[in-house]
Amino acid sequence: MDRGGSAFRSPGARKRRSRATARGRQAEPQAAAEIAALLGAAPPRRDLLIEYLHLIQDRYRHISHRHLKALADALAIPMAEAFEVATFYHHFDVVREGEPPPPPITVRVCESLSCAMAGADDLCGTLSDTLGSDVRVVRAPCMGRCAAAPAVKVGLNDIDHADAALVRTAVESGDLEARVPDYQDLDAYLAAGGYAMLREILAGRHTPDDIIATMESASLRGLGGAGFPAGRKWRFVRMETGPRLMAVNADEGEVGTFKDRHYLETEPHRIIEGTLIAAWVVEATDVYFYLRDEYPGIRLALTRELARLADAGLEGAARIHLRRGAGAYICGEESAMIESIEGKRGLPRHRPPFVAKVGIFDRPTLVHNVETLYWVPGILSNGADWFADHGRHGRSGLRSFSVSGRVANPGVKLAPAGITVRELIDEYCGGMAEGHRFKGWLPGGASGGILPASLGDVPLDFDTIQPHGGFIGSAAIVILSDEDNMSDVAVSLLKFFEDESCGQCTPCRVGCEKAVALMEGGAWNAPLLEDLCQVMADASICGLGQAAPNPILTVLKYFPEDVE
Repeated sequence: MDRGGSAFRSPGARKRRSRATARGRQAEPQAAAEIAALLGAAPPRRDLLIEYLHLIQDRYRHISHRHLKALADALAIPMAEAFEVATFYHHFDVVREGEPPPPPITVRVCESLSCAMAGADDLCGTLSDTLGSDVRVVRAPCMGRCAAAPAVKVGLNDIDHADAALVRTAVESGDLEARVPDYQDLDAYLAAGGYAMLREILAGRHTPDDIIATMESASLRGLGGAGFPAGRKWRFVRMETGPRLMAVNADEGEVGTFKDRHYLETEPHRIIEGTLIAAWVVEATDVYFYLRDEYPGIRLALTRELARLADAGLEGAARIHLRRGAGAYICGEESAMIESIEGKRGLPRHRPPFVAKVGIFDRPTLVHNVETLYWVPGILSNGADWFADHGRHGRSGLRSFSVSGRVANPGVKLAPAGITVRELIDEYCGGMAEGHRFKGWLPGGASGGILPASLGDVPLDFDTIQPHGGFIGSAAIVILSDEDNMSDVAVSLLKFFEDESCGQCTPCRVGCEKAVALMEGGAWNAPLLEDLCQVMADASICGLGQAAPNPILTVLKYFPEDVE
């Protein structure tokens, strides 16, 4: 066929010149050199993409297209793939060509529920109006500092109980770095008898079956929200063909949750010992410790202590890899976290298969929350009854409650499982805050629904809240008073879900947006909202979209006067 020339040219015809470079945009030599200097001797592995994006963000305070292209070339991945990952996460400032970089200082003001009740909205407005042009003020989701509301982060420096003067002082003094918490270090933990159980295990004095039996007798359940029995999970993972892996979920992002931060800031080695014991039981070769990016001081402490642990020869057979989140609530969902560990966008996976069968790098993976692992050394050292004998109202065990909102003394409260919220307020929180009357409460953060004070005598534990339309989840208890309008509370929570939806599935992505529009449009259209909630709960891929309707449905059920 003649297409304007012969398909075969004569020997004398002019030859097409070969390209000096591949097609498409090329990395600038200077940018390539800067990326090579940042990476140093680090391996050019695809799963480390997010770690390397953090290196760029930390060094330059933003991620330019020139650096993104150079990093993509260094990892031998398409530029589009690097771009989609970088733009998925809130903490990466990707600057497109022709756009100015962000100001050198970023001030993040938490706008989640407890901080909003403490005046975060007015504070954000004041800071935006008074700080200079070299400061960027942005609203941020929950930072895990709800007991110190309102919370502000100036650079990496956390300002508790923030006001405009405290923030301005930090900005003007250049006080932007993270604080390393005053934690129990390796020497102190060893002096207190720490790692004794791990040493016994490594010495062959216990078998995996014995350990699993003790965990099952203690009735320890996963304390990140799902509540699956820990011992049974270990047994299931051991049944899978190796090699096996493990992940520690330290990406608590649920509104009102901060218990994992508390334990990581005070007793990190107890969590590490629990991690290494669990890894030994399931014969995991590697452990991926996924820490939320909002906890930079903890990251510094863990980096230091994990190195000391390895030097002391206490790491056991498993290698611990510290991985850094990048500001995505959805990565608290275990399969989304695994995608992020692999250097991808944090999109939840369709299940089955479950992560116990196909997890990190398609290997069987044990996933645990921080607080669950915190209890492991104590249960194995003291026996199952030591843990199980605690409890009230027919329940068993201990729970760490993150309590914030309208109470006199908020914070992490270690209390018997089955305690009621009214008992928790009176016995552990010094009662309600002055001038406030108990009206309602969130039993499980943003996802757990909003319950009335009339249900304040329901035991707080797994399976006790569901009959009333909520669930305990990670035990993030936010106390509300007669000063709070429950429709406003529900709107705040749905805006959080709208912002944090990964966007993968339409029921969640569009449903959250439509719900907010309907709720802000005056009196609520209850039948339409209920229909929307049903679609979201039935058709969303993961727990975010499935649980997002809970605040709407519980407000309609228990606080109809607030939505008319």
